[in-house]
Amino acid sequence: MLSPNILTPTPLQLFFSKQDGQDPRLGELSRPRTLDQIAACAEDHVIMGYPDDQGISLNGGRPGAALAPNQIRSAFYKMTPSAFSQKTLGVADIGNLNREGLSLLQMHQQALLVAKEIYAGKKRLLSLGGGHDFGYADGAAFVESYSDSRNKLKPLIFNFDAHLDVRPFDGVPHSGTPFFRLLTDYPGQFDLVEVGIQAQCNSRNHLRWAEEQGAQIVSLEEIEHKGLLAAVSPWLESNQRPCFLSVDIDSFQSSEAPGCSQSWTTGLKTNQFLELLSKLPHHFDLRGMGIYEVSPPLDFDNRTSKLAALLLHHFIHLS
Repeated sequence: MLSPNILTPTPLQLFFSKQDGQDPRLGELSRPRTLDQIAACAEDHVIMGYPDDQGISLNGGRPGAALAPNQIRSAFYKMTPSAFSQKTLGVADIGNLNREGLSLLQMHQQALLVAKEIYAGKKRLLSLGGGHDFGYADGAAFVESYSDSRNKLKPLIFNFDAHLDVRPFDGVPHSGTPFFRLLTDYPGQFDLVEVGIQAQCNSRNHLRWAEEQGAQIVSLEEIEHKGLLAAVSPWLESNQRPCFLSVDIDSFQSSEAPGCSQSWTTGLKTNQFLELLSKLPHHFDLRGMGIYEVSPPLDFDNRTSKLAALLLHHFIHLS
């Protein structure tokens, strides 16, 4: 059951306007909405933020991601709709998850319920972390909403990440546990492809466990050898099955995404990610994307928040 006042509205000043009819911005085309307005609203995409980084701290990481949702919005709402698209796009923005009085586990459960409401309204979810522990809530809502034995199209999650995030869950969630929880709680109900996994960030035991649960692994080494699109191509089907993208910003190299809890000089490049993203709608029914672990206090010139906003911009024009 959803708690009362579970969401806090996005500050109206973030909905940027240039005050120029010849130069509209996404802040003018997007609308603050309440959860009960989602099913009937005109917008196809819904933004929700998770202003929380407890899970990062519990995993030994550097805090700061609690400030990311509004910082990403600030960059996103200043963008123009694509000059090369005929679509006039905006998003519905239902605000941020309210942390007050909730444990981290309770926050995950509330986030899961809100995300399911968004999916029930036939909308696409855009979630802004916050710690990647909220990838569990987003992933669970996606799997529960799109698991359907009748159509035999098993939901697919692509996790772009330097880490597998399959550390054992002992009752205390953190940013290292989301895919352990998903693979344990929903065995056989979805497919998982972990993309960009780096050798120095994961133990052999965790890699072995993930593979035993059926996770498919695409290492950064393979991507550097083949290119991202070619490395992922074995999973690019053409059946339009439901797909969710879980993007930990530490999957990108530090020169492009310095503002995160843990960054490396090695990682994905923006252009190769956008190339892959442009291909995915030809193969899958993209139902949502979560972007996690952007940390404004650790950023340089808002570079990482702008990258996250750019990913949102491309996603809404493609899906």
